Amino acid sequence: SLKMASDSPESLMTLCTDYCLRNLEGTLCYLLDNETLRLHPDIFLPSEICDKLVNEYVELVKTDSIFEPHESFFTLFSDPRSTRLARIHLREHIVQDQDLEAIRKQDLIELYLTNCEKLTAKSLQTLVSFSHTLISLSLFGCSNIFYEEENPGGCEDDCLVNPTRQVLVKDFTFEGFSRLRILNLGRLIEGVNVETLLRPLASLAALDLSGIQLNDVGFLTQWKDSLVSLVLYNMDLSEEHIQVIAQLRKLRHLDISRDHLSSYYKFKLTRRVLNLFVENLVNLTSLDISGHTMLENCTIPSMEEKMGQTSIEPAKSSIAPFRGLKRPLQFLGLFETSLCRLTHIPAYKVSGDKNEEQVLNAIEAYTEHRPEITSRAINLLFDIARIERCSQLLRALQLVITALKCHKDDKNIQVTGSAALFYLTNSEYRMEQSVKLRRQVIQVVLNGMESYQEVTVQRNCCLTLCNFSIPEELEFQYRRVNELLLNILNQSRQDESIQRIAVHLCNALVCQVDNDHKEAVGKMGFVMTMLKLIQKKLADKMCDQVMEFSWSALWNITDETPDNCEMFLNYSGMKLFLECLKEFPEKQELHRNMLGLLGNVAEVKELRPQLMTSQFISVFSNLLESKADGIEVSYNACGVLSHIMFDGLEAWGICEPHREEVVKRMWAAIQSWDINSRRNINYRSFEPILRLLPQGISPVSQHWATWALYNLVSVYPDKYCPLLIKEGGIPLLKDMIKMASARQETKEMAR
Repeated sequence: SLKMASDSPESLMTLCTDYCLRNLEGTLCYLLDNETLRLHPDIFLPSEICDKLVNEYVELVKTDSIFEPHESFFTLFSDPRSTRLARIHLREHIVQDQDLEAIRKQDLIELYLTNCEKLTAKSLQTLVSFSHTLISLSLFGCSNIFYEEENPGGCEDDCLVNPTRQVLVKDFTFEGFSRLRILNLGRLIEGVNVETLLRPLASLAALDLSGIQLNDVGFLTQWKDSLVSLVLYNMDLSEEHIQVIAQLRKLRHLDISRDHLSSYYKFKLTRRVLNLFVENLVNLTSLDISGHTMLENCTIPSMEEKMGQTSIEPAKSSIAPFRGLKRPLQFLGLFETSLCRLTHIPAYKVSGDKNEEQVLNAIEAYTEHRPEITSRAINLLFDIARIERCSQLLRALQLVITALKCHKDDKNIQVTGSAALFYLTNSEYRMEQSVKLRRQVIQVVLNGMESYQEVTVQRNCCLTLCNFSIPEELEFQYRRVNELLLNILNQSRQDESIQRIAVHLCNALVCQVDNDHKEAVGKMGFVMTMLKLIQKKLADKMCDQVMEFSWSALWNITDETPDNCEMFLNYSGMKLFLECLKEFPEKQELHRNMLGLLGNVAEVKELRPQLMTSQFISVFSNLLESKADGIEVSYNACGVLSHIMFDGLEAWGICEPHREEVVKRMWAAIQSWDINSRRNINYRSFEPILRLLPQGISPVSQHWATWALYNLVSVYPDKYCPLLIKEGGIPLLKDMIKMASARQETKEMAR
């Protein structure tokens, strides 16, 4: 399969940048007065490193919930003598006026400010300090940057009612920005005079006026000898606009696409308009007309259209006006137009909705600035992944991950993206994915769960996690995953399906993991959460998957983890056990899970006295005769009693039932089991069983332990023989054979 760049290991530069940003104090900085970050005086960093530090910092704040932003981060770059910045990309609420102000002495060449809604007109003034060096500037979506706060003079009372008013700045222009060539003013606020703003710029090469409504664009002709790229996405076009565009003969990239859902739109693209572009814009290599309605037929007759091999040669183009092109376009945007379904399209890359390639091109082209289009493209990808097979899997995954990271707060993208991820990570695609890629998926899924309490997103995210090997693949985010799942399960109103998946995931996460993991999760409130779920199901008299998974999860989390066993007892776990047994006498799976758990509790010497009541001992004794789930329930009941017997006669603090009577029932039970039983149990260690061998206090406990070992090593030799040897079981068995107190049949089995 195609190896993508994203699949190779991270560069040393990236790893160092990441490490320094996560440990600023320990690396580049020290803390002044316990609050302000300061750069060590002997540090000098070139722009290659500083740019990466700033750009990665913005990325981390945006996409990594654990990463803590620093108030004084941008002040580290205030002095160009020690830190140089050249090309930086800042986004959203992460950047404020004082951050730009902090770096105003830098000679910036490229400054991208995307959706920085906290920036005000103060930052316009700061921009002036970069005017002599800036070549490329984006103010896309900075909706408040042309507003300043005005204190109204006069009346005192009025000042209290309305202390600051937002006033539009009218007098700012790009005067003095002598080197500026590339400018993005996308989604500029209404009321700013674009023509006046831009007039001082001598030779613009690229201009983006997305989402701005201008009735007169005649002023663009002042750059007809320099403009190579023009973007007028979602601008209401008219014949006048078209005539102006046709004069910009140097254009290589023209984007007049629109979101066809956004508003009523009078303009229709005609064959004549496309002909005009082809004839006049002879350098065109990229054209985007997505979302447009074609007024009259631009296509060749359908008989001719279907003929021959698919071709990108202009001469064979199914779109008639494009037959006049000198060579195929590098890119042609036809998303949500009828033209994308034609056979012969004269372009190397086409965005559209006809097939996977076109849809991926659309996601790639529109993710950064057009989430409204991207979410619809991802929805199409979702259908492709669900119904057919994706042929460009790695590219698809990478693009969806990027979109989810880029638009963390966009509900539509989070819903469609999380749904697409579920289908793109399922088992049939497993082989093609690297560890790194799968980790990226997990990160964005957890981001989604964190930011969105919305049911669809939560469900999609939980379902996607089920496509991973648990716990192994989630180990690197272990705490965070558990916290998020417990958070879902602790919500008062719950969606049944999410509850079921979340409990299943919790159970899988505590299965076969180290004890320190289990202890940590126990401290997060895992035991309490599961008992609450059980309590609720019991009140509804429902024994469903949630009930069974919750007991199973408790069985797993108490395995060789005394702290969690103690929590189970402290939170009235035994009361729930008895109530469940009484309410659901026929539920075998449930009985097995509950007794497996009590087996774990009984292994803890300090907790056994709490099991020593007439009621509990009677229940365990009666369960010895249970045929539920093969021998499992009977076996576990016998295990619990074996540990209790091992504490000796003096620990038997009850009159009823008699100890001898229970011992007799235990012997009978063990003798009734088939020694070749296949098992529904998984031992990570034999230690709790082995400790019952070298003792003479309770021969029946010794016999239960020997039976358990004999059964496991004979039915599953590959798994359990090495474990028995590794944990020193052989000498213990040999010694037991020599013991006078051991029963003959126990010795036989041991031999």
